[in-house]
Amino acid sequence: MGALIANRRSAMTLFSGDTCIYSHRTRIVLAEKGINYDIQVVDLDNKPEDLIDLNPYGTVPTLIDRDLSLFNSRIIMEYLDERFPHPPLMPVEPVLRSRTRLMLHRIDKDWYSELEVLAQNKDKKAMEKARKELRDGLTAVTPIFEQKPFFMSAEFTLLDCAIAALLWRLPYYKVDLPPSAKAINKYAESMFARESFQASLTEAEREMHG
Repeated sequence: MGALIANRRSAMTLFSGDTCIYSHRTRIVLAEKGINYDIQVVDLDNKPEDLIDLNPYGTVPTLIDRDLSLFNSRIIMEYLDERFPHPPLMPVEPVLRSRTRLMLHRIDKDWYSELEVLAQNKDKKAMEKARKELRDGLTAVTPIFEQKPFFMSAEFTLLDCAIAALLWRLPYYKVDLPPSAKAINKYAESMFARESFQASLTEAEREMHG
C-alpha cells in the first residue's frame, strides 16, 4: 500500500512536524541542497492515513522519494546528501565520516534527549536538571566552536544542521548559556543568518525564537 501511495507522488514529499527538531534539521538539509519538495505538516495527535501506511512507526520526519519511504532523520539526512551530492555535507574520508556519524549520535543522545525532557513539560525537577545538563554539556565543548568556522569542520556539514536546530530552541526552553560560551552564541548567529536556515523555518519555529 505504501509503495502505491509513493508512486502516485510526482515530487519528493516530507512529512514534518512544525516544531519537531528532527524534522527541522532535515528541512535544513533540504534547503541547503536547494531540493524542491512538497511538505505535509503532521499533527501527531491526528496522523494522516498516508503517513501510517508509509511508516510503520507513524513518526516524523518521513521522506517519500518515488517508491522509497524513509524514516529516522539521520538516515534521511545521509540519503539526501548522497542523492544530491552538491554541496557535500559529509566528509569523503572514511575516518572523518565515522567521526561525524559518531558526533551526530552523541548530539542526539546527550543534547537532543535533554531537549525532549523540556518539550514534555511535565516534571519541573526533571526539566531543571535537563536545562543544567544541556547548558553544561554545550559549555564544555565551547573550545570546539572556537577552532573552526563550522562545528569540527571548515565546511558546513550535517553536524551544523543538527546543532543549529538545537541552538535555535534554547531561548524557548529557557536554556541560558554562560558568558564563557560566547563562541557558541557567535556560531549560532552565523548559522541563523544562513539563507538555507531561514528557508527551513516554519512559522511555529519562528515564533519559538520570539
